[in-house]
Amino acid sequence: MKKGPFFWAQLAVTVLASVFLVAPVLYTVMVALSKNAFVGIGSGLTSEWIEKVFSLYGDTIVRGLLISLGTLGCCVVLGVPCAYFLVKSGKSKISMALEESLVLPLSVPGLAIGLGMLLSWGETDWFRKSSFFIMAGHVIFCLPFMVRSVAAVLRMIPLSRYEEAASSMGVGFAGRFAGIVVPLTAPGILAGSLQTIALSLGEFNITWMLQTPFTRTLPVGLADSYASMRLEIGSAYTLVFLLLIIPLLVLAQKLPGMISRKFGERGETAGPGEAPEPPSSPSASPTPAAPPLSGV
Repeated sequence: MKKGPFFWAQLAVTVLASVFLVAPVLYTVMVALSKNAFVGIGSGLTSEWIEKVFSLYGDTIVRGLLISLGTLGCCVVLGVPCAYFLVKSGKSKISMALEESLVLPLSVPGLAIGLGMLLSWGETDWFRKSSFFIMAGHVIFCLPFMVRSVAAVLRMIPLSRYEEAASSMGVGFAGRFAGIVVPLTAPGILAGSLQTIALSLGEFNITWMLQTPFTRTLPVGLADSYASMRLEIGSAYTLVFLLLIIPLLVLAQKLPGMISRKFGERGETAGPGEAPEPPSSPSASPTPAAPPLSGV
């Protein structure tokens, strides 16, 4: 089909928008690898600034990674049962109210969440001075993403049919949850996990309110590097952050679909991304085929 002027206009707008978004990132990478930010690549390439980032802010990077992993563990343990309850409860008033309360932190500024936590638990000295205080704030912010991702998968599969079939075989609730719910929601858990790690790793507002000089994380260290260090060091810190976050974003886009297709291949008639048909109850015996008619 011949491409008209409207197509080329759309293409031009898309290219300009992409350049507008990507150009600052590319310039930051160039500064991070240049000997002098104002001269640019013409001054020569160096890894000196990246080495300085790890020597000056290495603890913030490690602490940020550990907090994001701890946040992920809490969100999985809390988010999967919450999503299961919300889906099983249907459209009841209680489930709808709980779901709205879970996503409420997304509409509240992070600084307000941090202030609320300081007012609530700031007097608990050991908790206030530990990294667990920041991790708790990250769980409040990231949990809705895990719940929504898992609930979306649960609403797309015939969960009741699977559970009825397993129950008729004598499988208890714990066995059904671990053997049916968790495996079938693996794409949602994975998508929510990648979102949780990425959001926790880059969360600044809540962390800025809750951090102490001894519990700074990656984004707080990044802000400090831009405020008190050379521009090259801040750019190098940004490059380190991009190297950590971009693979997570790519995986968040690709892996859930790959796992959905893998699960879909288990059923004979299930297409890509679809759940296979649940096993039939043992009490339902198959109907024997009719014998062939003789003489026909």
